[in-house]
Amino acid sequence: MIDLVIVIGYFILIFITAIKSGNYKNISSDEYFLSGRQLKWPSIAISTIATNVQGYQFLGMMGSAYLFGLAQASLEINAVQGILLAAFVFVPIFLKNKISTVSEFIKIKLGKTLALCYSITNIILYSTITIGAALFWGAYAADMVFGDFLSFLSNDRTSRIAILIILLGFFSAVYTYLGGLSAVVRTDIIQFIILIFGGLIILFVSLYHLGGWNELYIQSPEKMKLHLPSNHDTLPWTHMFGLFFLNINYWCANQTIMQRSIAAKSIKHAQKGLLVGGLLKYFMAVIIVIPGVALFNIIDQPLIDPDMAFPFIVNNYIPTGLKGIILCGLFASLMSTVDSTFNSIATLWSIDIYSVYINKNANDHKKINSGRKAIFISLITSLIMGLIFLYLKFDDQSLAFTHKLNEIRYYINCGIVVLICSAFILIKPKLNPIYFGFIITLPINIFIQFFFPEINYFLRAFFSIVIGLIISLIFNMNRINYREKVLFFGSNGIKNFGIIMLISLILIHIIFH
Repeated sequence: MIDLVIVIGYFILIFITAIKSGNYKNISSDEYFLSGRQLKWPSIAISTIATNVQGYQFLGMMGSAYLFGLAQASLEINAVQGILLAAFVFVPIFLKNKISTVSEFIKIKLGKTLALCYSITNIILYSTITIGAALFWGAYAADMVFGDFLSFLSNDRTSRIAILIILLGFFSAVYTYLGGLSAVVRTDIIQFIILIFGGLIILFVSLYHLGGWNELYIQSPEKMKLHLPSNHDTLPWTHMFGLFFLNINYWCANQTIMQRSIAAKSIKHAQKGLLVGGLLKYFMAVIIVIPGVALFNIIDQPLIDPDMAFPFIVNNYIPTGLKGIILCGLFASLMSTVDSTFNSIATLWSIDIYSVYINKNANDHKKINSGRKAIFISLITSLIMGLIFLYLKFDDQSLAFTHKLNEIRYYINCGIVVLICSAFILIKPKLNPIYFGFIITLPINIFIQFFFPEINYFLRAFFSIVIGLIISLIFNMNRINYREKVLFFGSNGIKNFGIIMLISLILIHIIFH
């Protein structure tokens, strides 16, 4: 009963916070979509990383760490590379051009058609795979931990998870619909605190039952390596080549992530917020990956489903009361991603499509209403996709599902990397090669997968992006921007902070090689 009270209290707190986050009657479109461009660095840091952390990291990544060890942390740690590029290369240009969406930057550099391609591609991706996966993982995790307690929803496990997907989706959509980015940021701060607290409980409990940090190296030294052999099926060290470009997509060209930095009060606040977010990513790598490695050494019988690692720790080692906090942490990781993505969909649709192609004279009220309609439609599509993911997961429970979802995303993300890099590198380019480079990434990815199935999906992404970029750039060699300054620093202190972050990333790879 105490766990139920904690969970109910969490939902009430989130809803009240969202409702009180703004004046819904007289709010401007800039306030609704970008919080009036007044976000300070703590809000940017916390909300950005809260958006990044999803239920799949606690379930999927912890399950993958159970299988592959510390190498799974590479996906978290190397995010710092993308964050540094975002902070010192892309965000200064975004703020200089006073854009509201990433596609507005693409429009300035590459024209309306490619900007529209970016907007439509991301709206489709966000409203299906991104939110659908987040809802699936949140509902799946809740059922794993509290399946018996939630049996009042349905005695059938599949039906029960489906009901949870629908309920969580509607709840997240409602407060995002009402409050816009201000509601998202304020609730994200609460949700991040809760998910960090829940993560720390899991970390300390798992290490306690293992016998301490040193036991990780004593019992399974092979799992404490950040770099696996190049012939590893899932996470060879060579995956970092593809991850380099995919981090540009996620941290530099992703509207959901960039929206907080675009809404920053100044370049100093944007850069400091991102860099502090980088520190938080290191912390998240520890609390997500280490418990999975610890569990591998704690239990005698291997798990049939690796994604059971997190629920196994909760169900076997966590007492009543703390379970409720951890479940709230899971819901927080879900909703902080879902609400941010809903808000980004509304922004992309209203600013890039509705205001440009449907109603060029739209006032703030009409823009906001258009964005809110987009939230409702994306809720429906994401619920359908969440239910599809539910079916796929139960069809093959031995699968490390987080990597399968990544693979699906990367089919689309590769083309976006070609767009954002071309927009940054080129000045008034020939557009046909960029169109072709953008489109060709998908068939190349499929071709490599079909004829060279042994190639890891990160490497497939790498080859697809490189070929797409070569096509885009080779016919625009005389349009490459050699003159414009590449790096921008808000202050010397922020510059030094960035250098320290870069050195720390290099040292981590050396120490845990």
